[in-house]
Amino acid sequence: MLNVLVACEFSGIVRDAFASRGHNAVSCDLLPTERPGKHIQGDVLDAIDNNPFNNNEGWDLMVAHPPCTHLAVSGARWFKEKQKEQEEALAFVRVLLNAPIEKICLENPIGILSTKIRKPEQIIQPWQFGHGETKATCLWLKNLPQLKPTNIVAGREGRVWKEPPSEERWKNRSRTYTGIADAMADQWGTAPIPPTDKSVGILGVIL
Repeated sequence: MLNVLVACEFSGIVRDAFASRGHNAVSCDLLPTERPGKHIQGDVLDAIDNNPFNNNEGWDLMVAHPPCTHLAVSGARWFKEKQKEQEEALAFVRVLLNAPIEKICLENPIGILSTKIRKPEQIIQPWQFGHGETKATCLWLKNLPQLKPTNIVAGREGRVWKEPPSEERWKNRSRTYTGIADAMADQWGTAPIPPTDKSVGILGVIL
C-alpha cells in the first residue's frame, strides 16, 4: 500500500482510482472535494509535509495537477501582460517537482514548462486510454515509468475546447479522464523505480 497525495485535485478522480486499489490516497485542493473521500482542503505545500490520514508518515507518490492558466499555450496571448502571475506559477511547479517525495508525476497541457523548466518525459492523449478525444497532456516524471496505453480507441474530437462559456468551464476542462486515472493507479501503484540515465519521450521515443 502506498501513501498517495493527489495535489491540486478537487474532483477526486485520481484519488479514487488509487484508493479503489487499496492505497491510502488523499486529494488536496483549495476547493472541497466533489465526491466523498480523503481530502485536504487547503494549501498543498502544507499537505506535502503533513499527512494527517497516516500519522504523518509522509508520502510515497504524488500526482500533481498545478493550475495551467498562466502556463498553457492556450493562454499565450496574455503572457506578456501576466508575467508576474506566470513567474509565480512556475515557482509553484518547481516546488512541486522538488518535493521530498520518492515518486512524482506532474501533469500539464503543452505550454511553457517545456522551455522554462524541462521537456516532459511523456505526452499522452485520452484516446490512448479509452476516451475518443484529443487533449495532449504532458507528464513530468520522477522515479516513475511512462504510462502504457491501455485502450486505443477511434475518435479524435477536441471536446474540451468546445466547452461552452460558463462558471464551470474551467472545472470541466481540468478533470482527469477516468481511463488515465485508472492507468496511473494500475501501473504506478506497484511500479519499481526505473533507471534514470536517460529521458524518454512520447511512446518510447528518446528526446
